[in-house]
Amino acid sequence: MMKKILLSCLSFLLIFGSLQAQDGKKALKKASQAIAAFNLDQSNKAKLQEAADYIATAEADAETAGEIKTWLKKGEIYGVIATQLTNIKTLGVGDPSELPAVDRPAYNSFKAFEKAFGMAEKKYEKKDALKGLEMSQGTLSNMGIYAYDDQKYEDAYENFNGVLIAHQILKDNGGTSALEGTEGQLSEQKYITGLAALNANKTKMATKMFRELYDEKYDKPAIYEALYKLESEASSVEDAYQYLDAGRQKYPDDISLLFAEINHFLKMNKLDVLITKLEQAIKQEPDNMSLYATLGNVFDNLYQKSSEEGDEAKAQEYFDKALERYNQALAKDPKYFDAIYSIGALYYNKAAAMTKQLITLEGDYSKDGMKKYEAMKTKVFAEFDEALPFFEKAESLNPNDANTLIALKEIFARKDDLATSGEFKDRLDKVQAGGKNDTSYFKNK
Repeated sequence: MMKKILLSCLSFLLIFGSLQAQDGKKALKKASQAIAAFNLDQSNKAKLQEAADYIATAEADAETAGEIKTWLKKGEIYGVIATQLTNIKTLGVGDPSELPAVDRPAYNSFKAFEKAFGMAEKKYEKKDALKGLEMSQGTLSNMGIYAYDDQKYEDAYENFNGVLIAHQILKDNGGTSALEGTEGQLSEQKYITGLAALNANKTKMATKMFRELYDEKYDKPAIYEALYKLESEASSVEDAYQYLDAGRQKYPDDISLLFAEINHFLKMNKLDVLITKLEQAIKQEPDNMSLYATLGNVFDNLYQKSSEEGDEAKAQEYFDKALERYNQALAKDPKYFDAIYSIGALYYNKAAAMTKQLITLEGDYSKDGMKKYEAMKTKVFAEFDEALPFFEKAESLNPNDANTLIALKEIFARKDDLATSGEFKDRLDKVQAGGKNDTSYFKNK
């Protein structure tokens, strides 16, 4: 009795498996019919949906999933969907919601043809798969561009890289790649693939692409900046500079590379080198106020360094140069916050440095000592007074800048104006607690 039951179950499984296989074959046949009907009448979007649904059934079936014609048909159907999407985006006619909602149609069309090529044994099968790969390059490229424009960088990378993979398969097997038509087309494809990989944080692939282009001496300044960025993260800023240096030598007028080099020397704190680089940048972009402010900051740092070393003559020279650069920025925009704040900070830091000297004179109660103390105190307060109107102006432009509020709180405290100092303490506390001051204290400055 038990044997009969077991044999019955086995018989049921065999019948069920046979039915599933029949469903897969039937679905594949219906998918072929549906896509053929759509190709004859492309207004009949229902047929395209049928084709997508049926090919999904065929792909899910174990038997038909092992047949090359399933993947060739999937590649065809998904390629048609991708082409329809491209036409809608290019021509602005049609509704994407009328098309089957399949995932990454161009990329999955390419992957289907790639799989089919790997399964191909007969000559005509390989020919059909290669033809599909040729077709997929165009849709991959278009969908990659759309994804990149939408800042979907991972999708863009997958599509762009698919074009390169298809190119290699076609090249190795006698097919015709779209990247062979024009000189430099392959390098351009690597370039946009590298950019997409960089933006998608696929650093390994981005490095591979840009190194190949670097070795090819491909004519794009961004390659050198990208390699500098990638190598800085992978090894060290010092080692990475070779790419930036090579780019600056090859493209001396490229402003993006110049700015990257300025940022490099800022990181390295090589202030003397920075001066030359910033002055060059100002010549190229004379209306860029941030360059004047940055150069002013460099001279400010050199002023502080010389002051600490006791070289008063050099310190005053750098102080004057910093002030000059900040004023050059203000001449272009009198409301440029960075320059206004920086002038205030320049005078404030000078006063703070002099305060250290003032403290050393506090213990000398002789007549001469008291006289020196009062003279130094007058100088200190004179510098704070120079700084004050700039901080007031800065606060009127941005009442929530913490550094400005700190400076104003300290200056008014030194002037024994405790009420105003307390006002700025309250405003500072609000900002540091995550709040905002709705209005500035110095509204009319």
